[in-house]
Amino acid sequence: MYLYNSATHKKEPFVTHTPGRVEMYTCGPTVYHFAHIGNLRSYIMEDVLEKFLRYEGYEVNRVMNITDVGHLASDADTGEDKMLKGAKRENKTVMDIARFYTDAFFDDCAKLNIKTPEVVQPATGLIDEFIQVVSGLIDKGYAYEAGGNVYFDTSKLERYYVFNDHDEEDLAVGVREGVEEDVNKRSKNDFVLWFTKSKFEDQALKWDSPWGVGYPGWHIECSCISMKFNGEWLDLHCGGVDNAFPHHTNEIAQSEAYLGHPWCKQWFHVHHLNTNSGKMSKSKGEFLTVSLLEEKGYDPLAYRFFCLQSHYRKGLVFSWENLDNAAGAYGKLIRRIAALTGTDGPVDEEAAKQLKEKFLTQVGNDLNTSMGVTCLYDVLKAPVNDVTKRSVLASFDQVLSLSLLERAAVLREKEAAQAKTAAAPGGFTIQGEGDPAIDALVLQRMEAKKAKNFAEADRIRDELKAQGIEVTDVPGGAVWKRV
Repeated sequence: MYLYNSATHKKEPFVTHTPGRVEMYTCGPTVYHFAHIGNLRSYIMEDVLEKFLRYEGYEVNRVMNITDVGHLASDADTGEDKMLKGAKRENKTVMDIARFYTDAFFDDCAKLNIKTPEVVQPATGLIDEFIQVVSGLIDKGYAYEAGGNVYFDTSKLERYYVFNDHDEEDLAVGVREGVEEDVNKRSKNDFVLWFTKSKFEDQALKWDSPWGVGYPGWHIECSCISMKFNGEWLDLHCGGVDNAFPHHTNEIAQSEAYLGHPWCKQWFHVHHLNTNSGKMSKSKGEFLTVSLLEEKGYDPLAYRFFCLQSHYRKGLVFSWENLDNAAGAYGKLIRRIAALTGTDGPVDEEAAKQLKEKFLTQVGNDLNTSMGVTCLYDVLKAPVNDVTKRSVLASFDQVLSLSLLERAAVLREKEAAQAKTAAAPGGFTIQGEGDPAIDALVLQRMEAKKAKNFAEADRIRDELKAQGIEVTDVPGGAVWKRV
């Protein structure tokens, strides 16, 4: 497999520290509100990546944090803690907020067929480990105490900006949005490892530490959680592109300073989901959730399909029209799969092998999910029996997770239940899918034909065709179906 590496800015062969095993880390949610569908785009793509690696034969240990403390409203160590902000908004405790929105996040993931990682670790569960690593950084000369807080000293690094060649002036106070002057820092690039009671007196969650009662900075949690559950050598770190700086940059700085060797070779960043007005963000007030999509009648897997049609390194523009198009394409795909009812012969192993090799090559080229979707249509068009097609589609769906055969089976059952032979006025019978509006149009066409009003019959036929309805005349009536 070839993956684009954000740290080197090029596509590279994917290589792991231990052959055959992937140590994978995913930045998890800050559970102070519902995840919006822009957040979930990242988790969908990371889910596909994990499943593709398993499909290739790797053993994958995927770890994800839950940020339930320490993530401030600005990623630059300033502003109100997001968890406290959520608790005040809903007049609940921070831990009540954390539990509720953690459960809500995983409910959304389940609806989108996103697999739960092997390890899910809330930040509040590893405070001792955070203190140990911060102490180690102080002992090694990479951190210092000032104004009651503990800071990482970026001046000790040969290279701080890993993902981008930032101009130092980009972080000048008042120039970069969200960056405020902290007079305790030796350098404006330095970042907080541990806050004490000298800052944010109303902080809800605090712990004893060698530096006073306080709480960890946001960046330290991911390093510590990964080192505990992935070990010292991380193969693959994933997250949204907005986390590259400063969050992931700071993770690298503190992890490599503590470990004394390179930490993570491969960095995978998913780009934003945008609306016509810009990046989707909770801070703007209203935002789109999986529940809202369901309320509007969309299958959450239609949104997953929408995401898979675009490459993860390209911004994806959301509009209801775009989602409608994806939902329509997903529905048609399921309908075509539902029509694969043949049981003739065994699986054509050679043909299946060729189709799978193409899938591996296409998706293995920097997780090209849009080509993976194209491979589904290649299967449907392939000159093989239905048994082979169903087998290969099920194989690909181990990666794409669109519930293709399951949704197709549900559709067949639904149509079987709806299909009926209805006695219509005039002695006609109409067999269809149980839609009274379509039944009525088909009846009008038959009555027009009986009255030899062929122009009207043709007009109705064209109207039905425009709606995707195919009508077949049979003795004594007609049969219609959606195509």
